Amino acid sequence: MNIELKQKTILQVIPELETGGAERTVLEVAEGIVAAGGMALVASQGGKLVAELERLGAQHFELPLATKNPFLMRRNGSSLTQLAREKGVDIIHARSRAPAWSALRAAKTLNVPFVTTYHGIYTSQSRLKRYYNSVMARGDYVIANSNYTRETVLQEHAPKPMSNAQRLITIHRGADLRIFSPDQVSESRLSALKNAWGGTNAFKILLPGRLTSWKGQLILLEAIRMLRMTRQEVNLRLILCGSAQGRDAYEASLVAKIEEDGLGEIVKIVGHCDDMAAAYSWADLVISASTRPEAFGRVAIEAQAMARPVIATDHGGAQETVKPGETGFLVPPGEPQAMATALERFLDMSEQDLAKMGAAARINAVEVFSIERMIGATLAVYTKAIAEMARE
Repeated sequence: MNIELKQKTILQVIPELETGGAERTVLEVAEGIVAAGGMALVASQGGKLVAELERLGAQHFELPLATKNPFLMRRNGSSLTQLAREKGVDIIHARSRAPAWSALRAAKTLNVPFVTTYHGIYTSQSRLKRYYNSVMARGDYVIANSNYTRETVLQEHAPKPMSNAQRLITIHRGADLRIFSPDQVSESRLSALKNAWGGTNAFKILLPGRLTSWKGQLILLEAIRMLRMTRQEVNLRLILCGSAQGRDAYEASLVAKIEEDGLGEIVKIVGHCDDMAAAYSWADLVISASTRPEAFGRVAIEAQAMARPVIATDHGGAQETVKPGETGFLVPPGEPQAMATALERFLDMSEQDLAKMGAAARINAVEVFSIERMIGATLAVYTKAIAEMARE
């Protein structure tokens, strides 16, 4: 990455800095800005990632940017305008809808480039909701985190406000290869999960994701039930890793399904995991069973970065990140029998073939989906937008 941003100040705007893919990307890009000689500013209402952001050399400014109150959004626009003016901001980058409206106002007032990133797919059942969503398509440059996201944006917002598709750029999210690397997981970290999760002599399957119906945990459980009917001799261990985040009824339905199907010796629900690199390393196979399309789907990439093959559902961003037959398999969403068949294919693989697929998965992540590539492409958008504004 040979991009320079000396004496350039970039302001990223996001509702909060708690956890999540968009929030983590803010930190990664901020680190890249600092490394390129620029000044990285972030405005949000705060959160647990602020301290880490500041350790990277960025500055954080607390504003109530998670609000959707129109009056407070207007006030946030004034606050961002004042902040950007005082700090000499060269570009404003918004990563969510509500703060994007405030950021757009500031960018127009100060005549600085406005960039947005689509981290997810926004649905609209009304003209008002579509208008609200459209702020993300109003950037001088608009970044989509996958080609699937890009096509969705064009369907929703072309020709207005997306009048020029050339300013809509796909930049895939990346995995942090400093964290998600097999040789970076110590034996003590791996042993801690082996002791907690078991499965020493089993074929170990991991489904990471918050406990919500569209993440497909019930589909996978049904696939395991089907598989057990024909392959009772196979020793399996399935870990459902993720927080319920208040969805107690759904978690209870998973527990009931496990008990009803007699899977208690196979399946464990473990809640949130703080060491996902070790979690992937524990597994022989990682599953992404989402029943609706993921805009990108970082599980598939993080798992591949850890040299683990994946089964993912055949829609959304997974179609761009998984190479069927080479780094894993894609199955139709919401179809337990198809999932069971894919699981059986892995059970029939030799250890050598499984390792070969894992090695190919690692190469795919390193060569195409690293955060270095994502940061470099994002900074290139910044420099292009700044140069174009200067010419105008």
